[in-house]
Amino acid sequence: MELNTQKVDPHDFMKLVNYMRDNYGINLEQKLTLVEGRLWNTIKKKGFNSLNEYFDFVVNDRTQKEARTLLTRLTTNYTYFMREDQHYSFLVNTALPSLLPVLSAKDLRIWSAGCSSGEEPYTTAMVLDDYFGASKHHWDRKVLATDISPQVLEMADEAVYPEERLKNLPSAWKTKYFNSEPGNQFRVKDSLKTEVIFRTFNLMDAFPFKKPFHVIFCRNVMIYFEKATRDALIERFYDALVPGGYLFIGLSETVDKQNSRFTFVRPSIYLKV
Repeated sequence: MELNTQKVDPHDFMKLVNYMRDNYGINLEQKLTLVEGRLWNTIKKKGFNSLNEYFDFVVNDRTQKEARTLLTRLTTNYTYFMREDQHYSFLVNTALPSLLPVLSAKDLRIWSAGCSSGEEPYTTAMVLDDYFGASKHHWDRKVLATDISPQVLEMADEAVYPEERLKNLPSAWKTKYFNSEPGNQFRVKDSLKTEVIFRTFNLMDAFPFKKPFHVIFCRNVMIYFEKATRDALIERFYDALVPGGYLFIGLSETVDKQNSRFTFVRPSIYLKV
């Protein structure tokens, strides 16, 4: 029996929708086509005949390995270095000049939330390295990078990327921060890797951080969340920032200005006053 991806049983689909919402805050209710497209090959390779059979396997796998595979398949999007580069221009020209003079210690705390395969936090680390220049050794400027998927974090830690994902970087940065590998692949140099700390973290869980951040990037992540979940998360980001700290979200995302304590700076950039 071959699975017809155009006729997934609505009941089976809603079981998956409820599972993803309850466990990860991810709303797939309007994403039937995405689910069919991304899961069909996985279902077929594993020898299952339907979404229902595969889902039963996922929820009964005590190792949770298959749940991690499911999560990765449904949430990982294509990304690249220096994506939405106007955010980094703002970081360098506005955010850092306003934040650094008032820091009581040379401790700059930046969080890349939903970092996927690592391009965002590594880009941030490059921008910081270039910004601080010769004074960089006087600053603690490591970037915390978290994602819900251990599989994409393994890719981030491996830190090997195809050349096309580096196309927006200055050519000098490719030489400074990467080693060339066979097959037009590039590996992040250890000197930069040490500036990023990767951790598995579900944004639906309580924030465990002891100190507030100066900058939070959470870009193109909340598109998966329903409004109530998104609004609640934004308020938790507010509480996790220092006064004067910035939240960067995806260019296609918005913060509800009427119900948020954040001050609008420009599209996709918000300030905690």
